[in-house]
Amino acid sequence: MLPPPPEKLLSRNLLDVLIRAGLILLLALFCFRIFHPFLDLMLWSVILAITLYPLHQMCSRALGERPNSAATLIVLLGLVILLVPVVVIGLSMAESVRDLVQAIQNRTLQIPLPPDSVQNWPVIGQYVFRFWHRVATDFMGVAHQLAPHLQGVAKKIAGQAAGVGMGLMQFLAAFVIAGVIMAYGALGSRTACDIAIRISGPERGPGLAELCTGTIRAVAQGVVGVAFIQTMILGLGFIVMGIPGAGLLSLGVLLLGITQLPVVLITLPAIIYVFMTGDSLLVSILFTVWTVIGGLSDNVLKPLLFGRGAKVPMAVILIGALGGMLSNGIIGLFVGPVVLALGYELFMSWVRERETLAEPPTTPSP
Repeated sequence: MLPPPPEKLLSRNLLDVLIRAGLILLLALFCFRIFHPFLDLMLWSVILAITLYPLHQMCSRALGERPNSAATLIVLLGLVILLVPVVVIGLSMAESVRDLVQAIQNRTLQIPLPPDSVQNWPVIGQYVFRFWHRVATDFMGVAHQLAPHLQGVAKKIAGQAAGVGMGLMQFLAAFVIAGVIMAYGALGSRTACDIAIRISGPERGPGLAELCTGTIRAVAQGVVGVAFIQTMILGLGFIVMGIPGAGLLSLGVLLLGITQLPVVLITLPAIIYVFMTGDSLLVSILFTVWTVIGGLSDNVLKPLLFGRGAKVPMAVILIGALGGMLSNGIIGLFVGPVVLALGYELFMSWVRERETLAEPPTTPSP
C-alpha cells in the first residue's frame, strides 16, 4: 500500500493542529467563564500574599519554621487591626454617596456661598469666585448645563462608590485567602518560577519571576499600601469630627494617595471647616494635629516601603487607579495600579531586551 502524498499528509497534520487548538481554546474559554466572578478577588489575594510574604517568612522563622501558624497569626492580627476602621469607613462612604444622590434628586443640596477672600486669590481668584457663586445660587442650572458632558462618567463613579462597602468586605475576604496562599508560599514560588521559565526560557525565566515579584511589592507597598494607611488615619478623624461627607472625603484621600497627589487638597478644607463650626478650640487643635500627622505620614512610610523595586511612572499609577475603579469598583482601585504597573514593567523589560539584542557586538581594539 502506497503512503499518502506529502500534500495530503500536510493537510491532515494542519487539520489536527487546528482541531487541537480549537479544543484548547474552548476549554480555556469555559475555564475563564467559570473563574471570572472570582478574578478580582483572587488577583487581590495574590497581590496581598506576595506583598506580605517577607513578613510571613520572618514570623515563620520566629515560630520555629511553622508557615501555617505564621499565616494564621498574620491573618488574625490583620483582621483585628483592619476590621473596625475598614467597616466604619466603608459604611460612611456608602452613606455619603447615598445622601448625596438623594439630595441631588430631591433638590435639597445646599452649597455655601464663597467668602469674599476667594476673589483675592492670584490668577484664578475671580474665575473661582464667579463659578462657586453660580453653583451656590443655581446648582441645578449648572448641573443641567454640565450633565451632557459628565452624565456617563458621574453615573459610573457614583455606582461604583455606592458599592464601596461590599468592595471593602471583599478586601477582608482577600486577606483571608492571602493567608492560605502564604501558607503554601514555597510551593507557589517554585510554581511561579517554573511558569516563567516555561514562558521565557531557563535564562530569562528566574529574572522575569523576580521582576514580577519586585514590581508587585513595590507598587502594593509604596503606593497602594501607603495610601490605604493614610486613608485609615484621616478617615477616622473625619468620621469622629462629624464632617459632612466623611466617607467621600476618605475616598478622595485614597484616590489622591494612590495617584501621588497632595492630600492637602482635602485636609486643608476639612481643618478650616472644623475651626469654623467647632465649639471647642482644643478639639479643633487636636484634630488639626491628627490631620497633619496623617497627611505627612506618607513622607515617612514611602522611604520605608517604596525604597526598593520598580520605579513606575506616576501616569501609569494614575491610569491604573482610575481605570480600575471605573471598571471594578473599590477593589479595582487597589488592583488596577498594581496590574498596570506590572504590565508596564514587563513590556519595558521586553523593549530593553530587544534594544540589547540589536546592539552590534564590540570588537576589542588591538
